[in-house]
Amino acid sequence: MLAAIATVAAALVAACSHSGSSAADEVPDSLRRPLPDTLRVGTLYSPTSYFIYREEPMGLDFDLVSRLAADKGMVLDLHVAPSLARVVEMLDSGMIDLVAYEVPVTGEYRSRVVPCGVENITHQVLVQPRKRGELITDVTQLVGREVYVEKDSKYHHRMMNLNDEIGGGIIIKPVDRDTLITEDLISMVSDGEIPLTVVDSDIARLNKTYYNDLDITMEVSFPQRAAWGVAPGNEWLGDSIDAWISSENPRRQRAGLLKRYFELSKVSEERPRTYSIDLSRGEVSPFDHLFRRYASEIGWDWRLIAAQGFAESRFDSTQVSWAGARGVMQIMPRTARAFGLSEDQMTVNSQSIATAVKIIADLERSLSRKVADPVERRKFVVAAYNSGLAHILDAIALAEKTGANPTVWEGNVAQALLLKSKPEYYNDPVCKYGYFRGRQTVDYVNKVYGIYDRVKASNIQ
Repeated sequence: MLAAIATVAAALVAACSHSGSSAADEVPDSLRRPLPDTLRVGTLYSPTSYFIYREEPMGLDFDLVSRLAADKGMVLDLHVAPSLARVVEMLDSGMIDLVAYEVPVTGEYRSRVVPCGVENITHQVLVQPRKRGELITDVTQLVGREVYVEKDSKYHHRMMNLNDEIGGGIIIKPVDRDTLITEDLISMVSDGEIPLTVVDSDIARLNKTYYNDLDITMEVSFPQRAAWGVAPGNEWLGDSIDAWISSENPRRQRAGLLKRYFELSKVSEERPRTYSIDLSRGEVSPFDHLFRRYASEIGWDWRLIAAQGFAESRFDSTQVSWAGARGVMQIMPRTARAFGLSEDQMTVNSQSIATAVKIIADLERSLSRKVADPVERRKFVVAAYNSGLAHILDAIALAEKTGANPTVWEGNVAQALLLKSKPEYYNDPVCKYGYFRGRQTVDYVNKVYGIYDRVKASNIQ
């Protein structure tokens, strides 16, 4: 048998040698075609594909297509569409070359979008608490259990179909989408306010980085396939993307991005507790002298900025967040460069605090045109330090449009910021900067002011 294989192999080698062919000749014609100087890419704002965080563009699809363009020497020309239907229309019309967003691989899109890149397979999964009772491991165990889902969503329809499949008994609780969204329901499961919900597995994985007490392992639907896409006739471009993504460096880069977005904790409390505030010692932090020194330059109460430092890093200068923020005040690399802070200086406590105060002063100047009351404005500034100014400006515009008070944080602009998790709001024309997970910033402001109030009550000056 081995001799026969060797004979066939030798014959093939001889044939190739005789014909004068080479490995280069075997490269498909589609891969020989030169890539464009500018790659026109369409995507959507979403928690997984593309969003702005602390003024930096992020998202798995955005980061990956940016690496593609850089590796191939192309200029990235990004277009953000308000919906999947619109981005497919842009592909049809030739406005864009590539959809860098997960388009479902279904009959609905097959004639208009040729899949390329990595095919992502997701399921709808049950979101359940790990610490309260036994885990549900089979759909039949849902009989008699309440499952909360967005009303008229694909999750709602799936649960109704599943209920029929198992003969009934699931207590389906549709929730009006005007009041709550998927992320709210996941948070409510974590807090014990509702027992169960259902979401797509990629959304579940992302949210688990905020709520590590959840289990998301039980699938309740068939696989759902999705991928990037090019227009029919541009298969050559799809082939080039396939070849690129299957090579070693892009594979390794994608693995790192998956870890960044779907594994690394997004919650500061998950970090090592290097410092706890003990006000009985008459100090807030080991750096009170630095907070006093630099806060005085802008007329802020140093205790408020110190409370931010604790909320950011627990006063640990070695901390690096999932997004790349560093130092005791967790400054993003792009922001650091804009304020003249070098990479080596980012973990120097005096430099981090001094730069944070400059950022705060800059934010206050920008927001002074929107919020006249200095006490109220500081809440907006603290929020903008966490989210970036862009999303706070969007929230102010949304508050005004929805009839809330655009100069008051609590219950007004804070509530508007929460709305930026909903497509109907972050795609509204008054919103210039798209999707944002507002809950994170609202919680951050509450935490900072909670610490600040404690410190003031202790009479530390």
